[in-house]
Amino acid sequence: MWWKNKRPFMVIIAAALLMQLIHFAAFTPGAYAGTPQKSTPLYCGPGCSHYDVVVIGSEIEGVELAKAAHDQGLSVLILDPRSKPGGELIQGQMLVLDEPHDKAKRSLVQGEIKHLYDGYKSGVIRRIKDFRQYYQRLIRGIPLKSGVAIDSIRTIPGGNEKSLEALSYRANDGSKYTVQAEYWVENTDYGALSSKLGEERIPGMESIYRGSKPDYMAATYMLNFNNVDWAHMHEAVLHAYPLSKVQKIFGQNTYVDRKFATGFSNQTYKFRPKDSQLLLRGINATNQKNGQVIVNSLLIFNVNPADPKSVQTAISKAREEAPRILKFLQQYVPGFENAELGEFPEYLYIRDFNRYETKYVLDYKDVKSNRMFWDNVTIGGYTIDLQATQVMPLGVSLGKPNRYGIPLRSFELKSYDNVLVAGKNVGASIKAYGSARIIPTTALAGQTIGIILGREWKNGHKMLDQLTQADFVRIHNYLAKDFNIVLNR
Repeated sequence: MWWKNKRPFMVIIAAALLMQLIHFAAFTPGAYAGTPQKSTPLYCGPGCSHYDVVVIGSEIEGVELAKAAHDQGLSVLILDPRSKPGGELIQGQMLVLDEPHDKAKRSLVQGEIKHLYDGYKSGVIRRIKDFRQYYQRLIRGIPLKSGVAIDSIRTIPGGNEKSLEALSYRANDGSKYTVQAEYWVENTDYGALSSKLGEERIPGMESIYRGSKPDYMAATYMLNFNNVDWAHMHEAVLHAYPLSKVQKIFGQNTYVDRKFATGFSNQTYKFRPKDSQLLLRGINATNQKNGQVIVNSLLIFNVNPADPKSVQTAISKAREEAPRILKFLQQYVPGFENAELGEFPEYLYIRDFNRYETKYVLDYKDVKSNRMFWDNVTIGGYTIDLQATQVMPLGVSLGKPNRYGIPLRSFELKSYDNVLVAGKNVGASIKAYGSARIIPTTALAGQTIGIILGREWKNGHKMLDQLTQADFVRIHNYLAKDFNIVLNR
C-alpha cells in the first residue's frame, strides 16, 4: 500500500500538528482561565526559556514584586537593560528617602520596604554599602541578567485585550535569546518594554502649563561630600530661630535635625551653573555619619533616560560642575566650610519620563479626595510635589493629601491582560503622579501584586484583571493577617 512508505512522513506531520495545538492551547487568552502553565521547554521551543513572571528592569519597586512572587513559589526572571543592577537606588545612589504620612503624621510605609525605611531612620542603613546589602537580599535566588537589549516582542490578539507571549533579546555578549512568560512587568525608568506595546502616553508636565511638547521633571545627580560638620549646620539653624528669622536668613522649608536637612534655598539659588541644563535647588541632605553627607540638590533638565548618550552627557556635565558647587557650599552653607567631594554615582535619579495608559489612571481628584478603591494595592499620602522643568524652574506644590488608595488597575497596562507596570510607570495623571511617584508607595504596590500573583493567579487560576470586589475583600484580609499590610482603610 502507498501509505506504508509514507508512514515516517505522516508521523512527522502529526507531531508538528500536535506541537502547534499545544502552543495554541498554552497561549490563547482562554487558556489563562485554566490552570496556569508551568515552565516547560515543550511549547517554548529551542533556545527559549519560560517563566511565570519576567521583570524588565531592576528598579527597587519591581524587585519588590519579583521577591514577593518568588517567595510565593513562582518562577521569576529579571532582565535589566542597564549595565549593572540597582537603578536609581543603587547606581544612582538616591539615598535620600522620602516618606508618605497621613494628616495625623502617621507613617504610611508598610510591607517589605519598611525594613529599609526603619533602618534608614535609625541610622543602620545610611551608606551605599548598606543599601547594596539590602538590595542583594531582595534579589537573592532570582536570576538576573544585566546589559540586555530587547530585539522583538510577540503578542497574541484577543477580544478586548491582547497578551504578550514572548520577547527576544540580546545579551551583552551579543548572544540572542527568547523568553516566554505568563506575566510581564515594566520596571525600567524609560519604558523599555511598555513603549513598544502601543499604548497612549499619559500627558506629562507640559499639561500643567499647556505646552505643546512632552516635558518632564528634572533628573538629579546625587552629590556625596566628606568632612561636613553636621553639628555646626544644625546649631546654625537652631540659633537663627524663631522660624520667621530662619526663613529670612536661609529660605522657605529650611530645617535641620541630627539626621536630615532641607532648605537653604536663599543660598543655593544664588549659584549660577556654567550650563543652562543644570540648576542647584534647595538641599535635601542625609547625614551618613562621620562627616559623610549625601545631597539631592543638583537638577538636570531634558535628560532622556532611553538614550545612553543623553544620560552620559548629563552625568559628565554634573561631574564637571561638582567642584564649583563644593566651593559655593563651602562659602555659603554652614558646616560645609571644610567639605570635600566624595565618590560620584554611576547613574542618575530619574523622577519622570513617559508613562502609558493603564486600566485606571489615578487622577488628581482621587488623591485630593482621599479616595479608596475596592482593589487597592497600596496607600499614598506624600505631598503633591511637581519638581522643576526648564520651563518651570521652581516647580509647583499642590498641597498635602491625606491617605488615599491606588488600585491594582493603575498597575495593569490598558490593552493587555498580562502586562504590569511598576514604580514610576504607575498609571497616574501628572498631578496625581506628583504624590504617587515615591518609592515606598509604589514598592508596596509591587510587593502586594507579587503576593496576589502567587495566591490568586497561580493557586486560584484567575488572571489579575478577572479579580472581583468580593475577591479583594478576601485579599485585603489575608494581606493584613499574614503580611501586616493594611489597604482598606
